[in-house]
Amino acid sequence: MDDSTINYEQIMKLALERGFYFPSCEVYPDTPAGFWEYGPNGVSLKNKFIELWRRELVRRDGMLEVDGSQIMAKPVFEASGHLASFADPIVKCTKCNSIYRADKMLGEVANVVVPESAPLHEFDDEIEKHHVVCTKCKGKLGKVGKFNMMFRVGIGPEGEDAYLRPETCQSLFVDFPRVFKTMRGKLPVGLAQIGKSFRNEISPRQSLLRLREFYQAEIEVFLNPNKLNDVERFSEIENTHLNLMIDEKTIQTVTAKKAVETGMIPNRLVAYYLSLLVEFYQKTGIDVKRSRFRKLGAKEKAFYASVAFDFEVETTTGWLELVACNYRSDYDLKAHAEKSKANFEVMDGEEKVLPHIFELSMGIDRSLYTMIEHTIRFDKENERTLLSLKPYLAPVHVGILPLMKKDGLYEKADGIFLMLNRKYDAFFDAAGAVGRRYRRLDEIGAPLAITVDYQTMEDNTVTIRKRDSMLQERIKISDIEAAVANEVAYP
Repeated sequence: MDDSTINYEQIMKLALERGFYFPSCEVYPDTPAGFWEYGPNGVSLKNKFIELWRRELVRRDGMLEVDGSQIMAKPVFEASGHLASFADPIVKCTKCNSIYRADKMLGEVANVVVPESAPLHEFDDEIEKHHVVCTKCKGKLGKVGKFNMMFRVGIGPEGEDAYLRPETCQSLFVDFPRVFKTMRGKLPVGLAQIGKSFRNEISPRQSLLRLREFYQAEIEVFLNPNKLNDVERFSEIENTHLNLMIDEKTIQTVTAKKAVETGMIPNRLVAYYLSLLVEFYQKTGIDVKRSRFRKLGAKEKAFYASVAFDFEVETTTGWLELVACNYRSDYDLKAHAEKSKANFEVMDGEEKVLPHIFELSMGIDRSLYTMIEHTIRFDKENERTLLSLKPYLAPVHVGILPLMKKDGLYEKADGIFLMLNRKYDAFFDAAGAVGRRYRRLDEIGAPLAITVDYQTMEDNTVTIRKRDSMLQERIKISDIEAAVANEVAYP
């Protein structure tokens, strides 16, 4: 296997040709960028990823899942600070009026890193220092300003202001008092949500990596700030290895226990959830040896975070942030309590507490892209491309292939397909040479292929082929279900 030549364009080609994802409204050439659709294989992969997230994080930790509205009232975002602070630095060409995101432009043109939350004059200073000009017409750039990324909508005939949520977490915050009460919550408690968020990105690019409409898997852990080291299940993860970024060039691998003891991670609660995150991603097939937790500096972290780590994974596009891990303290609940006049305090034993919050904000689309990149293989010896996905995450579990469409083979294969397709994701394919059909299944990551041939008609056996090894064996039709179940079982 040779995967040294993997690049973004090859992944994009596979995604388009095999129904993973593609641009929204692509038949119209003037469709705005930053909107992408999932095809059948992409939907199947996404759904399995989400179910793994529920299994390994939500259910494992006894979290409570909610499903909030995508449109939320204006006061929510006044309280959260998004209307005042959720903005990117932009700069406009004085000659052709082209608009750029200032921090990205400095990085790409001058190889200068200026955090997006830095004061505007720092961008102006760097642009002048490095003589950065418009990349289209070479015109002079104007002063850097701020662009709020919120999508505003009008509700009802009067057009009352509301907004598409820029992150899924705000509904978890405003729903917390009701959910905690009705579900008889006990601190610490995690509230979780899967859903879409919307950000009016200035220059979305690279398909799933920067979108205006995207999926998030959000976890907000509500906790007593006086008990950050009282983690009952810490022993379960204390030996989990975490890759912590010490400086710009050094990544140190330590256990969760040692990270807390040495102060690399501030407390057991944060270490516990970072460890759950690593263990989850190990099961996605992403190579966690190529991951790191990068602690953000004061100018990098979000305005609501007191401590922040980004979980990043190395890809062909560079280090890619998959999860923002933020200790939000009591910023959110205090702000919503003051704005709404509602009571967000709860009892923790005999103590009345305004909970603090630790957040794991996961980008689903980016995670799916990284899964594909980390598992794509080019088998030059056998002239094939394959996705070596974890079998339980593969969009198709098993392909059913009749050798011919005649002599009863088609009907026999269809019977096997009907036997499997309500329990597993099975795919029936009777078009083309069997070798070509194997290759198509390899490219979408199907771990198994079953071929019905003339021997099947004689002794009720079939050929079952494994994706990675290409090994084939004869098994009885009556043993097919057990073979598939064994192959795609969760670990």
